[in-house]
Amino acid sequence: MRHLLLATLLWLATLPAFAQANQQADAAPLVFQSSAEEARFHNLTLQLRCVMCQNQSLADSNALIALQLRREVLDLMRKDMSDEQIKTYLVQRYGEFVLYKPKLEGRTWLLWAGPALVLLFGAGAVVAIVRRRKPTAASPATSEDDQEW
Repeated sequence: MRHLLLATLLWLATLPAFAQANQQADAAPLVFQSSAEEARFHNLTLQLRCVMCQNQSLADSNALIALQLRREVLDLMRKDMSDEQIKTYLVQRYGEFVLYKPKLEGRTWLLWAGPALVLLFGAGAVVAIVRRRKPTAASPATSEDDQEW
């Protein structure tokens, strides 16, 4: 029984090493067939968002899923899929969030209009605060002797 327990613990201790080896294999640099393919790939990955990092493009992210998605994008490109077909495939899989510039639709209008609405609301709040603080009447001038310093 002790030997079985020891063997199980040793096996569990080696799992992180296997995970790191797999990550290193995924981190191998991509090899492009032509400079046109490389340019198209970089342009496309700049338009896609890393689903884990949330604020980095697929091209800029070092997350494991970004490495895998870059490989998948290259594989889809080599299957003669257009950029729009690749984007549609990734949207079906991960949602509109994967696009840096989502399409203007009924469910994404707030993404496009939201910043302008926040700006207008903020400007309205500033105007309301300034109007409230407007001096009501000219206050009588005080002499220097009346001021306490």
